[in-house]
Amino acid sequence: MEYRELGRTGVKVSSICLGTMTWGQQNTESEGHEQMDYAIANGINFFDTSEMYAVPPKPETQGSTEKIVGSWFKARKNRDKVILATKVAGRSPMTWLRDDGAGTEQSKAQIHEAVDKSLKRLQTDYIDLYQLHWPDRPINLFGGLGYKHIDGASHPIGEILEALQEVVKSGKVRFIGLSNETPWGTMTFLHHAKTKGLPRVQSIQNAYNLVNRTFELGGSEIAHRDGVGLLAYSPLAQGYLTGKYQNGALPEGSRKALFNRLQRYESPQANKAIESYLAIAKKHGLDASQMANQFVTTRPFVTSNIIGATNMEQLKLAVTSVDVKWSKELEDEIEAAHLDQPNPCP
Repeated sequence: MEYRELGRTGVKVSSICLGTMTWGQQNTESEGHEQMDYAIANGINFFDTSEMYAVPPKPETQGSTEKIVGSWFKARKNRDKVILATKVAGRSPMTWLRDDGAGTEQSKAQIHEAVDKSLKRLQTDYIDLYQLHWPDRPINLFGGLGYKHIDGASHPIGEILEALQEVVKSGKVRFIGLSNETPWGTMTFLHHAKTKGLPRVQSIQNAYNLVNRTFELGGSEIAHRDGVGLLAYSPLAQGYLTGKYQNGALPEGSRKALFNRLQRYESPQANKAIESYLAIAKKHGLDASQMANQFVTTRPFVTSNIIGATNMEQLKLAVTSVDVKWSKELEDEIEAAHLDQPNPCP
């Protein structure tokens, strides 16, 4: 397993990060524990979760994922072996996360409440990386390209950073990061940190995969020049890059079968692109999921690739994807397929 520096912290994290968002919904506590045991045994020292998980978000399962991680820490007594990342929700109408029944927002009071609740569920007294799950300001988040201005309430970025500074100074949080953020947002956070002596964001967690490479358009240069590396989520495009949904297939127990939430991956352009990548994997004798994962892991602006699995077979394929040999021929064929159908699933 390769280890890479998290931002400019001096802390090294594994190039594969264990994602957890299905635990408490599609996965039981014991299955979550089994996944964490396997991850640690195979050199993964980086776990990512969120106060909102499990997904899809609902009152009955909110916080269940963090509780599963916390019960594992308690049972294994190995908190010091893990770089732990979690997230605070951005602005939303979800009223079940806060004690006063208000929708979520990144106010000072809500950030403090969220940190304290996460610490309790996680059964720890510190969080290594605390991320803003999505921006507090209204933006076009999922499934769209380009900027479309949306008027709406939001807390100023400087004010949000001041709240995060308080939880860092308290010792509850070591480092901070962003998620589902834009290049403008990232640079604005960095500007406020530099000019006002506030904490510096160390990472950005955005979707990145063979059918969504939009992070390369701005984000990748910031990763290099300012040390805000990508924690890439959805490396398999929520399973579509494995080929399991091709030709109308609907595997029992899959996220699409259970929740019917994945329409962004079902355009004619997406289908053509996915078919191209599946053919490349077959030509090179590779498992399609391992090729898709290793594509993400080998990008120079990626700090860690956040994998997710609902069974141990999937997890083992994802973790061992780091052993896939990456050739120039493979890179060139993938680039040609990308140029033919660029970013069909933003």
